Amino acid sequence: MDYLYQPYTTNRVSTVAHKGMVATSQPLASQAGLDILKQGGNAIDAAIATAAMLTVVEPTSNGIGGDAFALVWTKNKLYGLNGSGHAPSSLSIQEIKKRGYDKIPKFGFVPVTVPGVPGAWAELSKRFGKLPFKDVLAPAIQYAEEGFPISPVLGKFWNSAAEKYKETLKGEEFQHWFDTFAPNGHAPRVGEHWSSQGHADTLRKIADTKSEDFYHGELADQIEQFSIKHDGFIRKEDLKNYQPEWVDPISVNYRGYDVWEIPPNGQGIVALSALNLLKGFQIEEKESVNTYHKQIEAMKLAFADGQKFVAEPDHMEFDYQTLLDDQYASERRKLISEEALTPEPGQPPKGGTVYLATADDEGNMVSFIQSNYMGFGSGLVVPGTGIALQNRGHNFSLDENHANALAGNKRSYHTIIPGFLTKGDDPVGPFGVMGGFMQPQGHVQVAMNTIDFHLNPQAALDAPRWQWMENKTVWVEPSFPSHVAEALARKGHKIEVQLETGAFGRGQIIWRDKHTGTLFGGTESRTDGTISAY
Repeated sequence: MDYLYQPYTTNRVSTVAHKGMVATSQPLASQAGLDILKQGGNAIDAAIATAAMLTVVEPTSNGIGGDAFALVWTKNKLYGLNGSGHAPSSLSIQEIKKRGYDKIPKFGFVPVTVPGVPGAWAELSKRFGKLPFKDVLAPAIQYAEEGFPISPVLGKFWNSAAEKYKETLKGEEFQHWFDTFAPNGHAPRVGEHWSSQGHADTLRKIADTKSEDFYHGELADQIEQFSIKHDGFIRKEDLKNYQPEWVDPISVNYRGYDVWEIPPNGQGIVALSALNLLKGFQIEEKESVNTYHKQIEAMKLAFADGQKFVAEPDHMEFDYQTLLDDQYASERRKLISEEALTPEPGQPPKGGTVYLATADDEGNMVSFIQSNYMGFGSGLVVPGTGIALQNRGHNFSLDENHANALAGNKRSYHTIIPGFLTKGDDPVGPFGVMGGFMQPQGHVQVAMNTIDFHLNPQAALDAPRWQWMENKTVWVEPSFPSHVAEALARKGHKIEVQLETGAFGRGQIIWRDKHTGTLFGGTESRTDGTISAY
């Protein structure tokens, strides 16, 4: 039986509940979050439990060795947490070039940066959680130890990664990935059970020490020993120096709603820049060539600025808020004509990922995202631990004059971004679309589907998506209206229809009705997405 074969159009509707809701890409993960809510935990506890479970039940997209970001609405305020890690102190452009690289590789120790995930979990629990940290991680530990059956989309991407890795990962250092994730010579198939005692043991140490063991203890020692053995850069001192950072979220007002993102080094500002351009246009109809054309052109201009200027704030040549300056947006908006453009950055005035959303009946809401970057990340697994190390350093530039130039103890331009929507002083709710450089594009499309076109959460996610790739190339999904695609091509866009929908991101939404407290959720139909609620 082919569990990925679906010859019929499906019609999913929004999930409605009152006491609590968890939306994410894996049914077992959302159920773990709901169980924590039912045990008396709040939305923050549920988010941590779900995130920990996702490292077990969706390792194709995230892991203990990745990074995380969160937006937390609690006590009538929105808080931001940057849980991205820095490059090892010994890593430098000179050292990379000395090893014969002219660009940063995708695999191996060169792109490995300090994992922020365990620290982010502990920090969220410490500041806002209700239940003991050990209790919150217990479901993930149990599933890692006892195992679980592989779901359809998970199985597809797991097998794809395993086949690719067989061709590309040849060194001894990569054998631990195969031992962990392809223990019988192949990826686990749909319906087969997979477990990882090493993953369970690691989660237990993290739970028992509130993540301290990962950065200061035995786990840190194991990471360092593995790195030293294979001439890697990361050391225990790098892990000791890591601390998640609480940040002030940034926003733009878009037609009466405030759309919120984490500030740089994340690319959320790209989504806000695009919305800042689009709010200057009259947008009336969704399935219109003019609507899509303006969206794509605004996205191009926002990305051109983001990829040139966005980095860790201390390394940017101006205050990142200037990218959201209304006068600057007005000047950039003038570049959008009736024809597709090849984007160039302006000059502002000087001055693979999982996403989840949670809500509880106390008014707390969380927008949370974590990732190893490219699928499983660097292809490296710390022996016996289940820790797949991320390859986030691949995003650094080797151009010494670039704002995002590689340097030790520096955080790279980051693709993963959680989103949040408010109106006035009231929260509307968390939203996000994961998927590399698709993420700000997905945020813009989902925000406009909600605000401009009044689509319910499920419809806002199910709507056909587009993705600008480079220059004038735009990918569209198979269900994208063909007459619109043809009209866009006549405007100079190079439209390419993709048979696979995996590149178009995977999103989740929870909106709260401010009058009744009722929760309305949408989940991603392009993956094994589900919502658990009560």
